[in-house]
Amino acid sequence: MAQSTDRMSLQMVSNVSNSSLLQPGFSLLNFDGHVFFFGQKGWPKRSCPTGVFLLDIKQNELKMKPVFFSKDSCYLPPLRYPALCTLRSDARADEYQYIIHGGKTPNNDLSDKIYFISLVSKTSKKMTFQCIEKDLGGDVPEARYGHTINVVHSRGKSMSVLFGGRSYTPLAQRTTETWNSVVDCLPSVFLIDFEFGCCTSYVLPELQDGLSFHVSIAKDDTIYILGGHSLQNNTRSPNLYKLRIDLPLGSPAVTCTILPGGISVSSAIVTQISDTEFFLVGGYLSDNQKRLACNTIVLEDNKIEIVECVGPEWTPDIKHCRMWFGCDMGKGSVLLGIPVANKQIIPDANYFYILRCKGAEEDKEEEVITQTCSQTSSEDPGDSTPFEDSEEFCFSAEANSFDADDADTYNEDDEEDESETGYWITCCAGCNIDINTWVPFYSTELNKPAMILCSSGAGHWVHAQCMDLSETMLLRLSEANVKYFCNKHIDLNKGLQTPQKVACLKKPPMKPLRKKKTMKLSTSAKKSFLRRLFE
Repeated sequence: MAQSTDRMSLQMVSNVSNSSLLQPGFSLLNFDGHVFFFGQKGWPKRSCPTGVFLLDIKQNELKMKPVFFSKDSCYLPPLRYPALCTLRSDARADEYQYIIHGGKTPNNDLSDKIYFISLVSKTSKKMTFQCIEKDLGGDVPEARYGHTINVVHSRGKSMSVLFGGRSYTPLAQRTTETWNSVVDCLPSVFLIDFEFGCCTSYVLPELQDGLSFHVSIAKDDTIYILGGHSLQNNTRSPNLYKLRIDLPLGSPAVTCTILPGGISVSSAIVTQISDTEFFLVGGYLSDNQKRLACNTIVLEDNKIEIVECVGPEWTPDIKHCRMWFGCDMGKGSVLLGIPVANKQIIPDANYFYILRCKGAEEDKEEEVITQTCSQTSSEDPGDSTPFEDSEEFCFSAEANSFDADDADTYNEDDEEDESETGYWITCCAGCNIDINTWVPFYSTELNKPAMILCSSGAGHWVHAQCMDLSETMLLRLSEANVKYFCNKHIDLNKGLQTPQKVACLKKPPMKPLRKKKTMKLSTSAKKSFLRRLFE
């Protein structure tokens, strides 16, 4: 039975600066009420080499401000569609950090690495993060995206649980036609113990099909898995799975129960509105049908109750658009986005709305919420063509503003955009890159040639292959914040930096005070000496 609610409001965000960076699959981190995102489109640029930005919403406008990493941080590539959740020392601890696993790089490679990211310092004008890569042993999960990760607490111990996702077809099974095809990962449940750095996989009979872009909600020692899409069957699971993880002194015990009352939906968004109540919105019933209905989810007494409720008054643009996307903003707020109807005029443009429901107002005295909610960024509807920019993406931001100097706001117009120049230009006189005959040269290339910016003058893009750069040098230049000059301008740059040779003034040598004259024997003297010697 549907419940009505009049405590929802839908407000449009009038202006979003640098929206071209906000593309399908980026993620959001919430520290102390401030929201940060990473996973931008393309590799980070010099204005923000970390690729992590603060999202500042002020007067119904969204601005982006670069953040910094500490000196002991590792490199964090932009990852799309990763799994992430918060990790606390215990269920009620105030301090926490984020766990990030998997995802796609800008070259569409899949990552199998796991990172810990935390906020180490905060001022009015500068935010500094620490990012650490964790090494794992045992049954390490393969590289994937579209999965979830949660943290459970049992008997005073904590452990992370990873499930679902998609990966590329194994190399042994790839053909030319299916080289970039993706498949469901095996439906194994991975327990990750970060204290000892080990992973253990569990195969449960209740989990038969692989799932991705599902929703997972964790409370204490229990995880509820709702919805999701299966590529193998092309179905959205109506099952509701209950995973219980018991952590005794010995080996962990993992059990799974299939509960009634599930929802056949993928790419849904969940936001928490109280200690025990969640709100579910968005998603898809099929590839071309959005789900406009909403649900409240209540977790009490080791039970889950899902009740359908009436959603807000959707605008005509939202009702008639083919796709939508969004993510949890925290405390009962969700930011939704829909693509602009005519992208040929304004590419990569989207409209954004903020949906607020019960309990969305910020309360600094509110008790620390012990439950954690995790969902993947959004479903990737274009898996048959996984490299198109028509994929969904996840966007989230905190509605409160961050009082910082506007001079630190990131301005994309200050950067050189390689998308405007194009990948198939004639970069130099000896350029041999042709869109019809090009094949990948570096291991990081898939469907576009690697390019690098020459810093001569106003700057221009050149192909790394035409510059005879080795793969090691290319990776080093992409990670280091240094200027690069192409083969044509390297000599000019050296000439500008090297001082010109100045001709030395010729000075006559000073005459010595006393000059010894060498004694030279004349020829006649030499002959007389020899005659006397032999006579």
